[in-house]
Amino acid sequence: MISLTGLATIVIAFVVTVAGLFYGSQISSSASAAGGGLQNNSDARALFTKHCAICHDSVGRAKTSKGRRTHTRNLTAPEWQDSVSDERIFNSINNGRGSNMPGFNKKLSDTQIDALVSYARQFKR
Repeated sequence: MISLTGLATIVIAFVVTVAGLFYGSQISSSASAAGGGLQNNSDARALFTKHCAICHDSVGRAKTSKGRRTHTRNLTAPEWQDSVSDERIFNSINNGRGSNMPGFNKKLSDTQIDALVSYARQFKR
């Protein structure tokens, strides 16, 4: 007999799996939608400058006064870059992180957030 905890674990695993499949197809289709893509890296840089640099600074090190005050993530940290998935970065940008980082799901499209994920990966040292 399966315990309530075991059943909950199975249900959560199922939901996460289905959500991951759906999420992956959404990213692929949004990135390949006609006219929905960003033209080049300078478009991603412009998005980063407009929405992210106030905390993460222009080179991702979070050395701004607001970045220091809010303990903003240093995007150049190799241990963070090596341990975080693109999906987690996407979700952080989309939904926000705690009370210090707002979600951008109402301001940016999935394609734009994908571009920011790729741009953030360029900060790896």
